[in-house]
Amino acid sequence: MSSLKEKIKILVRKSHQEVIANRRHLHANPELSFQEFKTSSFIQQKLNDMGVFFQTGIVDTGVVGIIEGKNPSARCIALRGDIDALPILEKNNVDYCSINEGVMHACGHDVHTASLLGVAKILNDTKKDWEGTIKLIFQPGEEKLPGGASLMIKEGVLDNPKVEKIIGQHVSPELPKGVIGIREGMFMASSDELYITVRGKGGHAALPKGTVNPVVVSSDLVLELYKRFDQEKDLPTIFSLGVVSGGTAGNIIPDEVKLAGTFRAMNEEWRSRAHSVIRKICAEMSTKYSANCDVEIKIGYPFLQNDESLTQNCFILAQDIIDKDKVMEIPARMTSEDFSYYSQHVPACFYRLGVGFEGQKTRGLHTSTFDIDEEALLTSVEVMTWLAINC
Repeated sequence: MSSLKEKIKILVRKSHQEVIANRRHLHANPELSFQEFKTSSFIQQKLNDMGVFFQTGIVDTGVVGIIEGKNPSARCIALRGDIDALPILEKNNVDYCSINEGVMHACGHDVHTASLLGVAKILNDTKKDWEGTIKLIFQPGEEKLPGGASLMIKEGVLDNPKVEKIIGQHVSPELPKGVIGIREGMFMASSDELYITVRGKGGHAALPKGTVNPVVVSSDLVLELYKRFDQEKDLPTIFSLGVVSGGTAGNIIPDEVKLAGTFRAMNEEWRSRAHSVIRKICAEMSTKYSANCDVEIKIGYPFLQNDESLTQNCFILAQDIIDKDKVMEIPARMTSEDFSYYSQHVPACFYRLGVGFEGQKTRGLHTSTFDIDEEALLTSVEVMTWLAINC
């Protein structure tokens, strides 16, 4: 084992309780997307305490730290941690439960941020042992369109110094603690928001003549849309409606019904064509029932594609710093991530960090009881530090 590797392992274990404390503070004080002002101040204070140079005010709450090793111009690697939380009421019975009612770190961004702060400390303590510059991106607004990543890129986060490669991680409660899941190539789907308003002609339910019931139109429309996309077998596709809303009483035919959902894909040509399919089916239903269907498709995050060469190297490096059997190839996912914007600009590797509790039921992402086995923070900091120095 190299002396630097041993040094990093010792530093990771030495700082473990501090990383846990930072994670618990962040978990107890979550803030919604683009409102992470106290979170940003906390990050700035921690970087200042370490003596790490940082820039603020990027997309308001974003923070970018810069750590220079030997020969700073040799290369520039970026590490990203997202900092926002979700509008969920936490139901965990823990000392670090959210004190902001209705807001919760239910997607693990507290883990990502605390881990990146832990990595920053070790990188700063070892900067005489490695070459190049490492940029630490503490990014707001991952959970909300248009995505903090896209906005930070527009404000130049990948420039000055110019980023050559970028690495990010995301917690995975489905994987046991200490496991790293990696996939090269296409990894995560694009994600678009669907909003459909079906307008008919309301009236008394007992006197339906002359009315156009948007509930009936919507029912037929929903079945037709699902039927069409269920037929798609050749390309990974998710079409799903999660909201059907309309009416005020059982004996009143409403004037309109609102539908909302998501469309996900891993092929840009098919993504665009599918939008046309949705609009065409809605138009056909409008004609069939003499109704009106307004369709709004909010373009979301693009697909996330891991650079093959970088990801292969990260796989090997992860096996070098932790047990080989703890690093595994995982399948592609139909979930989406705004880290995908970075992958459109520079070679990227986005991987999953196992945080599951041994012998316990999975505490799923985006749920009111999500939590992690904090032993996973050892792996999180150790792997990301090693990748940053060597990739």
